[in-house]
Amino acid sequence: MIGHVGSKNLAAFLALSLVVVGAFAVLTLATPQAAVAQDTTDDTAAAEAPPSVLAWMYDALGLPYMLVFLGLSFTLVALFVMNLLTARRENVCPSVLVETFEAHLNEKQYQEAYEVAKSDESFLGQVLSAGLAKLSAGYAPAIEAMQEVGEEENMKLEHRLSYMALIGTISPMVGLFGTVHGMIKSFQVIATGGSTPKASDLAKGISTALFTTLVGLAIAIPAIAAFNILKNRIARLVLEVGITSEGLMSRFENVGAQK
Repeated sequence: MIGHVGSKNLAAFLALSLVVVGAFAVLTLATPQAAVAQDTTDDTAAAEAPPSVLAWMYDALGLPYMLVFLGLSFTLVALFVMNLLTARRENVCPSVLVETFEAHLNEKQYQEAYEVAKSDESFLGQVLSAGLAKLSAGYAPAIEAMQEVGEEENMKLEHRLSYMALIGTISPMVGLFGTVHGMIKSFQVIATGGSTPKASDLAKGISTALFTTLVGLAIAIPAIAAFNILKNRIARLVLEVGITSEGLMSRFENVGAQK
């Protein structure tokens, strides 16, 4: 029960954090900058406010970088929600299954216990059903079968979770690629623009360099944080599955020794 409440609190905290950070970023980036003069050579020109930082970011990134970063962002959100739902206690080590399975064992209804575990798609259900299926060969083979299934299920959880770490690694690399690309554009302007290249032309390449780095880090930081939080939670649940399953099957240890 405590773990279930903790899972809800963790999900609420992460969701609230993402909402707050997203709202802050949108409000900050959408605020136009202060009005500036158009050109010092035109003293009669009226001051004009530049476009918002969001529009500036879109112009600096361009369509290719924008599509890449949007794809990484949406994929990260989808993976986060999917892994968060998968890491729920009810999907890994449901208390209802433990109570029902133990009740059948107490009544020596081993076939019913096997059917209950087999029909349950949770991590614990797969481990218990594998153990009971090998119990006729002895207690040691049953424990070995449970460990094999546990390692397989654990690999599935970690494999799905590892994509979040992959996004956390790729995003800064894309940002670094954009940084180099933007600096090359700026130096190209210097090389072809003569002795006095336009500052606005130089600023385009520098903007691309800085914004790609900014967006890449903005995606990577929450990806790495969410990955480590969910990884620790899955590790705790997997450990709980191992302890619970061996505790339920320990009553057959003496039977295996007698055989």
